[in-house]
Amino acid sequence: MKKVWFGLITFGLIFSIFSGKPEVISKVLLFDIQKSVDLVLSLVSIMAFWSGLMRIAEKSGILDKLSNFLKPITRLLFKDIQNSKEAVNAVIMTILANMFGIGNSATVLGIKAMEEMQKINKNKNVASNSMCMLLIINMSSIQLIPLSVIKLRSDAGAVNPTDIILPTIIATCFSTIISILFAKYYERKSIL
Repeated sequence: MKKVWFGLITFGLIFSIFSGKPEVISKVLLFDIQKSVDLVLSLVSIMAFWSGLMRIAEKSGILDKLSNFLKPITRLLFKDIQNSKEAVNAVIMTILANMFGIGNSATVLGIKAMEEMQKINKNKNVASNSMCMLLIINMSSIQLIPLSVIKLRSDAGAVNPTDIILPTIIATCFSTIISILFAKYYERKSIL
């Protein structure tokens, strides 16, 4: 991946010099990098809050209660991990993190969930159906509160940055349902 980024940066530098616009380099170095740092710093507070909240839910036992409540859904979607409480809890935490729009924190939780599922995976060289399902759900991800987008819209000066909540819920519910249906279709097809 380092080579890809190095290649992209080198290509950009060469292109800006040959196109006769070397001032673009200084603009990027001085202005755009500062904007990137400001964006990262503004999102850190949101991610820290939700990561802490998820950790509290895990330590307090709320996650175990939620896991029992969601057992019918997890049994349907993630059949081959039901014997591992750690894997089920990690999957639920990942899905909840994505639903509340904290995608960057959800990445760490998703990696933990994949590690827990890999421990019980019978074929270590092939992703299990549950691993594929988690990846599909994370990619389509129902967003109840898209915090990162709301924060970006607020910083950009939107009059009502939360007016995207309903369209986001509708669009992400639709994409997640279609994704799950396709995954279940191909899961059954692979069994036959």
